[in-house]
Amino acid sequence: MKKILGIGNALVDVMTIINDDSILEKFGLPKGSMTLVDDIKSGMVKSETVHLNRSQASGGSAANTIHGLAMLSVNTGFIGSVGKDDTGDFFENDMKSAGVKTYLSRRNSITGTAVALISPDTERTFATHLGAAVELEAKDLDPSYFKNFDILYLEGYLIFNKPLVERACILAKENNMQIALDLASYNVVDAKLSDFKEIIEKYIDIVFANEDEAKSFTGFVTFEALNVISQSCDVAIVKVGKEGSLIKRGEEVIKIGTIDVQSIDTTGAGDLYASGFLYGYACGYSLEKCGLFGSVLAGHVIEIVGARMDELRWKRIIQLLKESVEEE
Repeated sequence: MKKILGIGNALVDVMTIINDDSILEKFGLPKGSMTLVDDIKSGMVKSETVHLNRSQASGGSAANTIHGLAMLSVNTGFIGSVGKDDTGDFFENDMKSAGVKTYLSRRNSITGTAVALISPDTERTFATHLGAAVELEAKDLDPSYFKNFDILYLEGYLIFNKPLVERACILAKENNMQIALDLASYNVVDAKLSDFKEIIEKYIDIVFANEDEAKSFTGFVTFEALNVISQSCDVAIVKVGKEGSLIKRGEEVIKIGTIDVQSIDTTGAGDLYASGFLYGYACGYSLEKCGLFGSVLAGHVIEIVGARMDELRWKRIIQLLKESVEEE
């Protein structure tokens, strides 16, 4: 099985269930997006929602994906930056408890947090204060981190630090690694479109995008967007919500459906889809099987609040994946 290294913003998620979308309008947060905020605005959002039902878990897009892979017994590592505080300790301990080898820089700044506002229709909107996470720099990437790994997984939010992304990609290619990239959020793609196109064209083997991100990247939707993305990478994946996902490699195009679930919170759906897909890819399964595994994980995570599933749910998932493989 291939070993997978992730790099991303090390954050702690504050999962908050809101009664309506008025708070999104109040703080100018586009529904369904990830919006970067400063520590003052982050504090205001937290204060405004302190009376609501909320919980805390380690997070960040790439960290969620790597955590999920580790729960599937993949040999994983994660590179990030946290503060010298209890929140940073919480993040590190949570990753290590799943079996992830952590390569964390410790900063004097506070550990970043992402307030996830979950609307009644289960859509989630993030107000993210990156804190120490944004202080990860290209010079922090020790070449030894990349040795003995086969795949590098990058979250698109890192595109705001292009030198960091390029350095990670160069080190990965020097170690003969494949590189997978998730496009993160449509507003991030809108803001950094040219940088994304350059990085993908030069370095990326696997691209994950949801339908909004794919449209922002290509100007097209569904199959047309898939075709455009696939011209710049080996494997293109476009997730189309309740309709499942589309996968293309060369002339091979596959449509994957979803599993029947009761959605509560879509937080982590894309991240855990990537976990399932990359698990299948690391094991050498067909693209169809990889997509199916992605759907299984995404379907299970949206039945809970947040992106961290309990041990019982993971056992159920592992059994489903095993049964799927045995059917071949």
